[in-house]
Amino acid sequence: MKLLIVDDSKTDSMMLSNMLKDYDLRTACDGVEAMEMLEREQDIDIMILDINMPRMNGFEVLEAIHKNPKYHGIATLILTNYDEIDNEIRGLELGAVDYIRKPLNLRSLLKRIDLHSSLKSTQKALEQHNFILENAVQERTRELNLTRDVTIQALVGLLEIRDIESSNHTRRTQWMMKALCEHLRTVPPFNDVLTDAYISELFSTAPLHDIGKVGIPDHILLKPGKLTPEEFEIMKKHTTYGVDALKLAGHGSTTLSFIRTALEIVGTHHEKFDGSGYPSGLSGKSIPLSGRLMAIIDVYDALVSQRVYKPAFPHQTAMEIIGGERGKHFDPGLVDAFFEIETEIQSIAERFTQRA
Repeated sequence: MKLLIVDDSKTDSMMLSNMLKDYDLRTACDGVEAMEMLEREQDIDIMILDINMPRMNGFEVLEAIHKNPKYHGIATLILTNYDEIDNEIRGLELGAVDYIRKPLNLRSLLKRIDLHSSLKSTQKALEQHNFILENAVQERTRELNLTRDVTIQALVGLLEIRDIESSNHTRRTQWMMKALCEHLRTVPPFNDVLTDAYISELFSTAPLHDIGKVGIPDHILLKPGKLTPEEFEIMKKHTTYGVDALKLAGHGSTTLSFIRTALEIVGTHHEKFDGSGYPSGLSGKSIPLSGRLMAIIDVYDALVSQRVYKPAFPHQTAMEIIGGERGKHFDPGLVDAFFEIETEIQSIAERFTQRA
């Protein structure tokens, strides 16, 4: 345990040093020297601080310590005379943990130092224990996140095996989602909603939006021409298939934020702002933000990408179609934001486009 004695009285400083000789001691003659000592040796545990000193008094030292977080772990005991009650109160208000009255009493002094030394040792042990626990939690969280991400990639891989969507579609929609969210978070009302954690969830769950298509028969899913009304009704079921699959896989965990976000994206990315979408016919802001975001991103990527039933459209054509659906298919505010970053969106689309 390292102690710092700060006193301009050489006599008192020597007496304290003799009384506390079993501790690892440092001494300073005033507040200035004390602050220099604290800066050099940042492992001081306890400081015994005189109040009345030249250059920089004890109150000024306490104020300086209070302002600097790196000194908050120091337990400070102030030295006062018997008639300095006001000084004791002010010192305690400034953060001192105890006071020692002059003339010094050996037994009282040792009891107080032993008490605060024991408290510091307990505090250090607790901090070390918390550090170990925090590292264990972080490692466990890392493992869980890795397991989650591997599971997502495995599920998306089921689609890729059937050549429904390329891995580049997954990457494009992920990075478009991130770009749109990062832009939206700079303005209200999205700045309070789109936190780092939520954007991370949206980025991670975006690849799952069409996972329910694994339940759609090949002759419909891979049909090169226009679907019949009956076939389209079957195709629309991919949203509910996906929701059911996630609920089954995440049984008992639907209260988790990540699972809720995944369910929203999977189940609502084909809803339309005017209420004409599916599967539930939701409209306006009753469609979760995640679904409204995914709707624009998914449609844009479908437009600029080659599919079995269509060629790839130019970026400008896709943007004109998106703009034409403002307030109909898409949330007007999100469409405006999408146009504001269209250069970045186009860059993402081109960066992850497969080339033969």
